[in-house]
Amino acid sequence: MSNNKRSLLAISIFVVSTMLISACTQSLSSAPLATPTVIPDGLFVSPFPSVENPMAMIEEFAKQTAAAQTSVAGGETPGTPSTPATLEVTPQADAATPTTDVFSTPTNAQPVTATSQPAAAAATSVPPGVRPATYTLQKGEFPYCIARRFNVDPDQLLSLSGLTSTQANSLSTGTVLTIPQSGSFPGNRALVSHPATYNVLSADETLHSIACKYGDVDPNAIATANNISVSAKLTVGQTLQIP
Repeated sequence: MSNNKRSLLAISIFVVSTMLISACTQSLSSAPLATPTVIPDGLFVSPFPSVENPMAMIEEFAKQTAAAQTSVAGGETPGTPSTPATLEVTPQADAATPTTDVFSTPTNAQPVTATSQPAAAAATSVPPGVRPATYTLQKGEFPYCIARRFNVDPDQLLSLSGLTSTQANSLSTGTVLTIPQSGSFPGNRALVSHPATYNVLSADETLHSIACKYGDVDPNAIATANNISVSAKLTVGQTLQIP
């Protein structure tokens, strides 16, 4: 055997020994895939592939060994790629979408206030024989009618109310009269005898104006006798009981 062949054989043995030692020190490393090696035929042919630079091969094995040890120290399994952490994203709740109900009133709608015409003050209702301090005229009433109703002197009533006789028949609804607390009406207070029945002649009539036709009857007494409101709307031909 020539010296060259012996040298090649020695190097091959050295390389194989180094590979075996490196394999022993690589804990938890995956076994390298077997690669079929074609061995050429002929005499004096080494079963190992020739290496032009054996030291470079040894250095490469040393680097692989160091990398494997570093992976083990870091808690990773050599040869197994690390699995990236899964980021769990919790979807934000969708903003509440206001629902529209066609039958509901919008929360930002302004209330509509009906505009009504100011009504006249309610008439003073007092028991029979009692005189109120003041009285507010209703539709169809006049001072002489009120003087008969409360049995007071009409001239004294006008004087206390700051009115004259020429103004007596032209006062508007809502005028406040001051009622005298003494004296009496001069003459017969009743204009028409009663009890009786009365048939409504006009839709403009009210219980207050009908009471004035009788003079000494209170409109609230007529309402009670007919079981209606004192402000009830009357119809033409309606029959009323006059107490």
